Amino acid sequence: MSLEFGEIERAAALRLVTMALGEDLGHLGDITSQAFLEGTLTGSVNVIAREEGVIAGLPLLEMVFAELDSSVSVNPFVADGDFVERGATIASVSGNVRSLLTGERSALNFLSYLSGIATATRRYVRAIAGTRAKIYDTRKTIAGWRRLAKYAVRAGGGENHRMGLFDAVLIKDNHLAAWQSTDRNRTIAEAVRTARSQVAPGTIVEVEVDTLGQLADALEGAPDIVLLDNMIIPTIRAAIQLRDARSPKTQLEASGGITLETVAEIAATGIERISVGSLTHSVRALDLAFDWGADEA
Repeated sequence: MSLEFGEIERAAALRLVTMALGEDLGHLGDITSQAFLEGTLTGSVNVIAREEGVIAGLPLLEMVFAELDSSVSVNPFVADGDFVERGATIASVSGNVRSLLTGERSALNFLSYLSGIATATRRYVRAIAGTRAKIYDTRKTIAGWRRLAKYAVRAGGGENHRMGLFDAVLIKDNHLAAWQSTDRNRTIAEAVRTARSQVAPGTIVEVEVDTLGQLADALEGAPDIVLLDNMIIPTIRAAIQLRDARSPKTQLEASGGITLETVAEIAATGIERISVGSLTHSVRALDLAFDWGADEA
């Protein structure tokens, strides 16, 4: 999957950068820097990794300072997706000291959060190396952050699930409960076929199941993907055998409570997809810092 930071990602980033700086500066700006630092003072800082990890979000580092002061120079030494050791210099930022201090926290917030997602994703990807499984994210993201969070997942070597409700069908348990509420004889396969008939050709149709009985029903509709919700290892293996016999083109996706401690065993079953909500909904930010250099004034 491409790591391109395209127009859609840039537009999402610009909205967040504008919001972040607006929250920080209010109507008065950085009153601390303005209170005693000369407006002509210049300097430079290095962005340093205080722990090892995968970097993501360098375009936002540049965008924060471009919004504040176009004369500030940002020089990255690594690229998004690169693994760095503790103590590595990620980038240098040079220019007006007031501007550097004003943008420091917003820039680090963006870079640390996205690098945390990329780092967590890389750990999962490495844990399943040698299997055919791939790691996928979910829609469990903070509003406004989805495009960038999913970009960071790609930076870590993961794959993106659907971007939103608009680009793929995922029939979940509540959809099925509503579907069958007026007619208990309706099958999951019927739901799959009905959904496919109502969306554009080529649209992915996925359905969630909890049991092997539901899986057998779903496979009759030949969905593109079946999500196996919170299934234990023996059940996943049985699900793969059932899929192979009845709808071999359908991919299977494990989901629900998957951790670094359990993901390798799940991948070893031969499943194609593993989705991990924690990559975006509860990730720990990577520890990055501004390390001040010599004054250039």
